[in-house]
Amino acid sequence: MALLPLSALFEGDVLELLIPVDDEDTVEAVGAAIAHHVVGRRVAAQDVPIRLRHNGRVLDPQERIGAAGVAPLDHVEAFYA
Repeated sequence: MALLPLSALFEGDVLELLIPVDDEDTVEAVGAAIAHHVVGRRVAAQDVPIRLRHNGRVLDPQERIGAAGVAPLDHVEAFYA
C-alpha cells in the first residue's frame, strides 16, 4: 500500500487533475475518484461505466492500478465506455 499520485483528465473536461490514490486501488475505484471531481460539475453524468486509458491502452476495471503498469505522476484518461 503506497501513495500513487496521478495526473488525470476526464474526457470532455477542461481541467487536468492531480489525484492521489493507493497503488492497491482497482482501476474502477481510480475512475470513480476522478469522476468525483468532474461528473455533475463540468461533465454531465451518464448511466454507463467509467473506464481508464493509460498510454493508449484501456485498463481492466478489476486490475490493481499499481499492477497495471501505472507509475507515480503518470497520466491517465477517464472516459465513459
